[in-house]
Amino acid sequence: MARLSTFGATAVLAAGLAVSMGSAFAQSAKELHGSWTAVSNVSTSSDGKKSEPFGSDPQGLLIFDSAGHYSLQICSAKRAKFAANNRVQGTPEENKAAVAGCNPHWGRYTVEDGAIVFKIEHAMYPNWEGTEQKRKFSISGDELKYHVPAASTGGTSEVVWKRAK
Repeated sequence: MARLSTFGATAVLAAGLAVSMGSAFAQSAKELHGSWTAVSNVSTSSDGKKSEPFGSDPQGLLIFDSAGHYSLQICSAKRAKFAANNRVQGTPEENKAAVAGCNPHWGRYTVEDGAIVFKIEHAMYPNWEGTEQKRKFSISGDELKYHVPAASTGGTSEVVWKRAK
């Protein structure tokens, strides 16, 4: 009988540890709160070719607030200035480079099953407006990493951010 209760106590203890360890590894919306700066964005095309659509030094800011709003801006650090010094008077080439060099979007977000669900209200890329995009993520220390299953340039992307200090 004593042996059975020792076994029972051990089983209860092991189950409690498993539950607490599982929740320790779960990522939550609260862990996302705050500001993050861009580190990298690596895209992979359907043929496996890798590229950096915003260059090797992307500039960006991603903000998650406690009310469920987010704002994301990511741009290439090496965008050319418009010759006319007026954003509505850009040449077709300047406008194309400006659009290709940045990808801002904002709206609301939730966290579900280890993924950020971006509920995109507005975006420079209008095809994303009104969509929901689920991105598996992990946070390790001050690093946030997520996977974009359908990048705006085609293929997939891995995006890394660091917590702003």
